[in-house]
Amino acid sequence: MADQRLRHDVKQIQAVAKNISSVFVGKESQIHTLLVAFSAGLHVLIEDVPGVGKTTLARCLAASVGLDFGRIQFTPDLLPGDITGMTIWSPEKREFLYKEGALMHQFVLADEINRASPRTQSSLLEVMQEGSVTVDGTTHKLPQPFFVIATQNPVSFLGAFPLPEGELDRFGVSFSLGYPAPEEETEILSRFQEKDPLQELGPVATPKDILRIRGSLRRIHVSDAVKRFIVDIASETRSSSHLKLGLSPRASQHLMLAAQGEAFLRGRDFAIPEDVLELAPAVLAHRLILSAEARMENIHPRQIVARILGKVRIPTGLNER
Repeated sequence: MADQRLRHDVKQIQAVAKNISSVFVGKESQIHTLLVAFSAGLHVLIEDVPGVGKTTLARCLAASVGLDFGRIQFTPDLLPGDITGMTIWSPEKREFLYKEGALMHQFVLADEINRASPRTQSSLLEVMQEGSVTVDGTTHKLPQPFFVIATQNPVSFLGAFPLPEGELDRFGVSFSLGYPAPEEETEILSRFQEKDPLQELGPVATPKDILRIRGSLRRIHVSDAVKRFIVDIASETRSSSHLKLGLSPRASQHLMLAAQGEAFLRGRDFAIPEDVLELAPAVLAHRLILSAEARMENIHPRQIVARILGKVRIPTGLNER
């Protein structure tokens, strides 16, 4: 019975992937990574230049899973209260009432998040960690299932603020899309020539399905050897001369969840070291704080991740259970 439920849940996510691909052209690897994160309840950060489809991908996922969708366009004049909500005086009721902010949705797209000030960016810290917002001492729970996908422009772009370390650490997965191949771009032009196919994209899952899938994913078995493998990777980052700041225990948890997500999408009820290796670059690279020497040598965080993975011994001979 458990195997049947797992197969059913995997088919549901595969249907979501197929639905997204009916609009979004190419980038199968990034769609897979996005669905691993979404299934595991890990928030996603997409960094790339404007116009490559970051927002379109997010909207395709939101439409496919039937979640209540809200988009926040981050700008320099955006205030924390616009996002979290605020208390206002009601003359009729003669009391202060909570007015919901833009975050009160199941699926939130934080578009161009690094165009807002660090103060406004920090309004997402509690949201992404605890699924709630606190305004004037009162905590308000967000609707479930809850998911944040944020897009950001490269920090070198005009008017962009770097995300603080604490916020980067709350994003479970980060990746870039890159430009499409010529044949893919030709297909994009054909699909969008006469109409916007996203407007006709309907859901193939429900919020109830997503909650069930996330529960199933949490039951994916992770052996002690795989857990120790994850801890060894984290420990290696904390002693690296190329890093000013290594991985946090939260990062280790996210890597384990991502490995469970990878196993889930592969139809397995147990995680293996290869699942960890597959998702490690997407989970770890955006969290690493490079040393001054590494920045001078123009070393990319993903290069450091690759070096670290090459140093840590991969456990072998694991039993499924």
